[in-house]
Amino acid sequence: MNLKDLAVGDIGTIAGYAAGSKTYRRKLLSLGLTRGTEFSVTRYAPMGDPVEIKVRGFSLSLRKEEAASVLVEKSS
Repeated sequence: MNLKDLAVGDIGTIAGYAAGSKTYRRKLLSLGLTRGTEFSVTRYAPMGDPVEIKVRGFSLSLRKEEAASVLVEKSS
C-alpha cells in the first residue's frame, strides 16, 4: 500500500520505498521517514495534492508522486 492510498485520520507505519530515485529516498530518510516509523495522515489539500502527515512530532507535506513512492502498512 502507498501513502497516497490512506485517508485523513489513518495511522500507518513506514514499510519501505518503491523503486525510484535514490537521491529523493535519501532526502525522505533524512527527514525521519525510516522503516518502522509511525505516522498519521493529517489532511489533503483541496485538489488532493499535497498530503500532510504528522511524523516524529512535526508536520510534513508530500506531493502525490512523492507519497506514491512511500510504502506503508496501515494500523488499525
